[in-house]
Amino acid sequence: MAMSGKRVAWIAAGALVIFMLFLALRDPPVPVDIGEVRVAPFTQSFEEQGKTELNHRFVLAAPIAGTLQRIDLQQGDPVHAGDVVAEVEPSRAALLDPATRARLTAESEAAAADARAAGDRVAAAEAASVLARSDLERMQGMRGSGAISEAAFDAARSRADQALAILKAAQSDRRAALQRRESLAAVLLRQGQTGGKPISLQAPIDGVILHRYKESAVPVVAGEALLEFGDPRDLNIEVDTLSQDAVALEPGMAARILRWGGDAPLEARVSRIEPGGFTKISALGVEEQRTRVRLDFVSPFEQWSRLGDGYRVEVEFVLWHAEAVLQVPSSALFRDNGNWYAYRIDDGRARKVAVEIGRRAATATEIRSGLEASDRVVAHPDDRIVDGARIATP
Repeated sequence: MAMSGKRVAWIAAGALVIFMLFLALRDPPVPVDIGEVRVAPFTQSFEEQGKTELNHRFVLAAPIAGTLQRIDLQQGDPVHAGDVVAEVEPSRAALLDPATRARLTAESEAAAADARAAGDRVAAAEAASVLARSDLERMQGMRGSGAISEAAFDAARSRADQALAILKAAQSDRRAALQRRESLAAVLLRQGQTGGKPISLQAPIDGVILHRYKESAVPVVAGEALLEFGDPRDLNIEVDTLSQDAVALEPGMAARILRWGGDAPLEARVSRIEPGGFTKISALGVEEQRTRVRLDFVSPFEQWSRLGDGYRVEVEFVLWHAEAVLQVPSSALFRDNGNWYAYRIDDGRARKVAVEIGRRAATATEIRSGLEASDRVVAHPDDRIVDGARIATP
């Protein structure tokens, strides 16, 4: 017998009620953020704070006891090697007794020996600089043909720059020793007489004045520091890194200088990793073993000429880089029983999949298996997400 219309209506109403109850009682979808699995450039790196530091500093000291004439030069003023930067008038009350004369004679002979030794270092540094420059020019031609890597060329350029810096330092040491010898000789020529002509002190290098320890006309003793000089182009970077990070570094590795005050990052290169470590207390009160790492600038001097000695910078050490790497946001990965997993989104549900990971960066991780490009994953899985859970995407 055909059911009456009233009975059909009651059955339909009951089915609708059951369906509504089903919708109401089942687990609601969990709202999640979505992460993309994609092929993109990948850089493995870490960041640390550092500071700029001059490779070489030169302190000009009073060669004899006397009265320093007023120094009008200011900190930051440029000077050239040989410029007269200070004058010291010998003490008028002192006499050169035999003991003092013997001491000054010995100091003059020692200064002459230092000048000869510095001359030998200059000759050796000149030869090393010529050889390093020759190697660099030869590698320049090989670089154009692709016969050597960029890392090898950068290392050759770093050796040439270091050889030139060593040569300049040796030349400055020789000038300082000659000046010290001449100053002592001028005192000895007085033959014990009181007073004498002021002794002129010259800048040992081309550079700028870093510190002016004395300004007014005041008495000084022999060996008292008067001025400190440095070459702004001779700037490097010192970074205290965690010892476990330092073992991944090696000379020649690339680095970037971030948040230094300029408009764009600067390029740098690791020049030295010191072998000794030290203990440092972090801001959170945790003991850390750290090691000093030094870097040279690769970017032209014109780009970082505003940096000075002792400036704070942020350094990013580049451990590895590739242009096309399958990667996923690191926040999408989690461990379970020692293995790595992610929740892949399939038809509105979260599916737990095992993955094999590779290198890890700050925000992304390399995926070697388990996911494919264009897959979508739960970006921040929490305890509400289980395998098969319904999810709601933005």
